[in-house]
Amino acid sequence: MREVTPSGLNAPGAKRVALVCFDGFQELDAFIPLALLNQMRPRGWSAELCGPGPVLSSMNGLQQPLQRPLEWANEAEAVLFVGGLYNRAVAENSALLDRLQLDPLRQRLGALGSGSLLLARLGLLGESPACCDAATRPWLLEAGVRVLEHEAFHAQGPVATCSGGLAAPLLAAWLIREAEGEAAVREALRPSLPVGDREAQLELLLAQLRRGSTSLRSGL
Repeated sequence: MREVTPSGLNAPGAKRVALVCFDGFQELDAFIPLALLNQMRPRGWSAELCGPGPVLSSMNGLQQPLQRPLEWANEAEAVLFVGGLYNRAVAENSALLDRLQLDPLRQRLGALGSGSLLLARLGLLGESPACCDAATRPWLLEAGVRVLEHEAFHAQGPVATCSGGLAAPLLAAWLIREAEGEAAVREALRPSLPVGDREAQLELLLAQLRRGSTSLRSGL
């Protein structure tokens, strides 16, 4: 039997996660995964914000310096597209999106809220349905994507989407579980959950992950 060499998040060494942002980005979509994934730093993980230009303005006017250029996403082991006010315009900007050369055979790919529209524009959703926020739903339908209106999270193989906002921990937890297992999810998320309700919330989140994952892909 041919030996499969692990790559991406399942390979030994650094596990880099690119959070791709554009102007008007949704703060919860960006900062919740950034904080939760960096709880995994002792295991070699590093999540960073990347995008066009050195500074972006969030949907509420926060001026946020970026840690990496947009093209860094091409090198990362995982890439998450952050939701934002202007993602529909970004989806129509071929010159901008053509700077991204992503590969689901070696990367985990995800999106929050309107970030799902960018996955669709790049042809990375395939036949998979997607989760998104209410404002993005008509744009995804227009793009020919089946929208899961009543689900917060869906994963198919190496690609996952969530509805964004306070559903963001689901996408961070998905990445961790895919690479390190459920025990690592508990370890990373437990410190951020409300005291007195941590175990119940962890069980609820893990149940949502299991329910929303139609298939698991190994060897990435």
